[in-house]
Amino acid sequence: MRSFVCGVALAIAGLSSPASAQPVSAAPQARPNVAAAKPTASSGSRGAACHNGQSFDQFLAGLKQQAVAAGVSQRAVAAASPWLVYDPKIVNRDRGQRVFGQLFTEFSRRMAADYRMQNGQLKIKQHAAAFARAEKEFGVPPAVIAAFWALESDFGAQMGNLPTLPSLVSLAYDCRRSKMFQGETIAALKIIDRGDLSPEEMIGSWAGELGQTQFLPTHYFNYAVDYDGDGHRNLLRSPDDVIGSTANYIANGLKWRRGEPWLQEVKVSADVPWDQADLTIQLPRSKWAQFGVTYPDGRPLPNDSMPASLLLPMGRFGPAFLAYANFAAYTEWNNSLIYSTTAGYLATRIAGAAPMRRPSAQIAQLPFNELKEMQQLLTRAGFNVGKIDGIMGQQSRSAVKTMQLKYGLPADSWPTAELLTQLRAGAR
Repeated sequence: MRSFVCGVALAIAGLSSPASAQPVSAAPQARPNVAAAKPTASSGSRGAACHNGQSFDQFLAGLKQQAVAAGVSQRAVAAASPWLVYDPKIVNRDRGQRVFGQLFTEFSRRMAADYRMQNGQLKIKQHAAAFARAEKEFGVPPAVIAAFWALESDFGAQMGNLPTLPSLVSLAYDCRRSKMFQGETIAALKIIDRGDLSPEEMIGSWAGELGQTQFLPTHYFNYAVDYDGDGHRNLLRSPDDVIGSTANYIANGLKWRRGEPWLQEVKVSADVPWDQADLTIQLPRSKWAQFGVTYPDGRPLPNDSMPASLLLPMGRFGPAFLAYANFAAYTEWNNSLIYSTTAGYLATRIAGAAPMRRPSAQIAQLPFNELKEMQQLLTRAGFNVGKIDGIMGQQSRSAVKTMQLKYGLPADSWPTAELLTQLRAGAR
């Protein structure tokens, strides 16, 4: 849904609303506080370089013309205009975000807590007809939908409390991701034009995401469905619409494969070739079984040809999973490995899986400044690790594995103090 640029309403401080630490009840979903969200007009302090020095008002006039050219009615543009104002606080928040610095075990313990599993199972019972319809139409299991619903908003309890349109248009004027947010602003206007939501109802996260599974406006416009039959696609207040729309997006936007698994906890042996533990490498389950990978209780894996990747989110001493083709839907929803693995794991728990095995000993994680230093040293060594931000994404992990192989270290992609020492010595 958002590939890390905006964020997850519950999961990440700095991207959207932080997680509530308390269970949510099965009470009806809260309505947005429209009165508290009235925007305050402001203009950009200076012309943005990426817009040829245009002032915000000049930029906005051009964006409205683009919206009309894209099919948005003048009526919808006029209705939204009082909300299309510049908010520098949003831009500053976007530039200052820091995300996913926790260990996977810490993050998953908090975000995939038992109460979320239990509430997910409860929601599946409460809305059994909508979940059954969604699974029949789109092939997405109820537990998968419920896990995203839980993580993104605690089933509607934490959707954010900021007006969406000022956030979108402010980020559209900012040069960091201007093109993307211009498109998101136009999509929000299309949602208004279609009659799904009014500008006043568009209340959500600071990064412009909407609804109980935190859709960006483009995904809202393209994948929201009217599952309760009231003539509107309302992802803020209609659980049925949330269920059907989320299933539609997972199936058709993220290419979910009907009837196939997504994630399975496993136990690894010391005989596993650690360099094969990589999401870019798929081997048959029979091959993983030959390497000594079993189910957590020691039972053997099926001796079949189903392809899977071995996922070690904390290296060879941490939890281990087989990630199947459908796990790609999770990394596409949000490309943080910590978030995507937690979401997949929570879905297995809602579906009835046992809790994961915890590491027998504490696993050390380098502090933030040393992770950034490692990324800098890897970049100096010729690797493309993406943004140097202290977040060990797939590019950073692949570079770590390559250097572990070079220095004769176990190549499990986990950044360690030993590897950092070797990189420092090699950079002298």
